[in-house]
Amino acid sequence: MSFIIGICGGSGSGKTSFIRDIRKNFPTSEVCIISQDDYYKPREEQKVDENGVKNFDLPESINMVEFASDLSKLSKGETIQRVEYTFNNEKSDPALLTIIPAPVIIVEGLFVFQESNLWNKMDLKIYIEAEESSQLIRRIKRDQLERNYPLDDVLYRYQHHVKPALQLYIAPFKPKVDLVINNNISYNIGLELLTSFIRSKINKETHT
Repeated sequence: MSFIIGICGGSGSGKTSFIRDIRKNFPTSEVCIISQDDYYKPREEQKVDENGVKNFDLPESINMVEFASDLSKLSKGETIQRVEYTFNNEKSDPALLTIIPAPVIIVEGLFVFQESNLWNKMDLKIYIEAEESSQLIRRIKRDQLERNYPLDDVLYRYQHHVKPALQLYIAPFKPKVDLVINNNISYNIGLELLTSFIRSKINKETHT
């Protein structure tokens, strides 16, 4: 069975960049990554708020059943395929992702800690922390540049969807995780620690 690491944090906390840097340190034969972003339900199935705006910052926005099923397959050594989610960006063409099982599996997303069956499968749980102002700035940059969202839309969603989701569904897990990584300025120390930890796990697996 693979060693499973769960990584959570608020939108704009830096999870994606952190995991991208972890990815650089290991080949796919040693570490595989499964992102909850690729399990968003279709746009027409998303709930709308009191102003008729679709809210993607709810646990029920994610197809948890398929996510849990694919994680189980990976942990048993099965390869999975998933169509990349492009956040409804018309300028982006989704790719077909092939995720090959590895000794270490990283699962990441806003709501990876929500389901008790997923929580219990994780051998190491990490929370990426950042101040609200830092998260907002990062989200504005990301959503405008990468996802082609208008600024007014980004600010509305942050106030009415993102911030409440952080308070209700994400932040309560911070005291319960194994490691909190501060990313107000830099996550480099946390990156070094996790990289060393993963490497030791892989070396141990190799020599047993």
